[in-house]
Amino acid sequence: MTNQAPALTRKELFLRAARCEPVPRLPVWMMRQAGRYLPEYREIRAKHSFLEVCKTPDLAVEVSLQPFRRLGVDAIIIFSDILIPAEAMGLPLELGDAGPNLPEPVRTEADVKKLRIFDPEVETGFLMEALRRTVKQAGADVPVLGFAASPWTLACYMVEGRTKEGFATVKEFLYREPKIFRELLHKIAEATILYLKGQIAAGVSAVQLFDTWCGELDLQDYTEFVLPAVQEIIAGLGGTVPVIYYTKASHHLLPAIVRAGANVLSVDWRIPLAKVRELAGPRVAVQGNLDPAVLFAPPEKIRQATLEIAAELGGRGHILNLGHGILQQTLVEHAQLFIHTGQQAALAEAQPAGKSRS
Repeated sequence: MTNQAPALTRKELFLRAARCEPVPRLPVWMMRQAGRYLPEYREIRAKHSFLEVCKTPDLAVEVSLQPFRRLGVDAIIIFSDILIPAEAMGLPLELGDAGPNLPEPVRTEADVKKLRIFDPEVETGFLMEALRRTVKQAGADVPVLGFAASPWTLACYMVEGRTKEGFATVKEFLYREPKIFRELLHKIAEATILYLKGQIAAGVSAVQLFDTWCGELDLQDYTEFVLPAVQEIIAGLGGTVPVIYYTKASHHLLPAIVRAGANVLSVDWRIPLAKVRELAGPRVAVQGNLDPAVLFAPPEKIRQATLEIAAELGGRGHILNLGHGILQQTLVEHAQLFIHTGQQAALAEAQPAGKSRS
């Protein structure tokens, strides 16, 4: 009779993958997994506004746990919004069905100076309480993830006031007043460090920085303005938990992104994971990166695409995820198929010769 090693918990599995250690299977979760594709979430939203759900711990905990109950994902990400720190820094915030709106945008040096570095337990205590409750309900075996926007992505909203194609106003600010714009990014970074430290104190197992709009910049501007602010945050957290850095439409930025200092680089569906590993090296984990639209495909296509991505890195240092947030019209059973297929993928089976994504 042989003694078998005890099965890893979801938290152990996730943290081992984040550290590029061997795992028996891939951990799998989805960005925006708590959201409108789930009927139980839509029932809550029929009674409460988006911002009300974010700021009511009981509701935030419930919607955070819904995808874990329904899909069996390997990580729970807290339900919140990347613009919550903007409000805490002093900007009025509206979050409706038409998208975010910051009616008093940051456009001048005086506006930057008025922004405050906030106490996360005071200004965003609702989130910290939701995290503590979620961690408690999830138990010791399941990782809970916190998150924040990168300084550049948050600055895009703070300067433009809303999502705008091309972000001309924020770029004009950057080019016209580069010193002041750097001060803005630095101030956001300072606030974000405290905000994420608050989440870590509340019990999260890892945090993710979302840089949704970094792809709007060229390599030079990203390197000169954005990268130092991201590095400041990651260094400021001191390695207390793994940091995942998600970048969208960032193929041209990878030579700089790999220098950010993140433990895990998360990329969209446009980038082969092997390319990220080639540039980042064997000690940086990779997260991703199925195109969310593939979940609209027939089940066999979802299964095939998931298995191809699962095989791309041979199972070492890979957290399986989508390349962006799950789309609202996604069928729940298709999301389940992605999760279960990824969790059951045989890591010993190498990708067939000549089979690769480009």
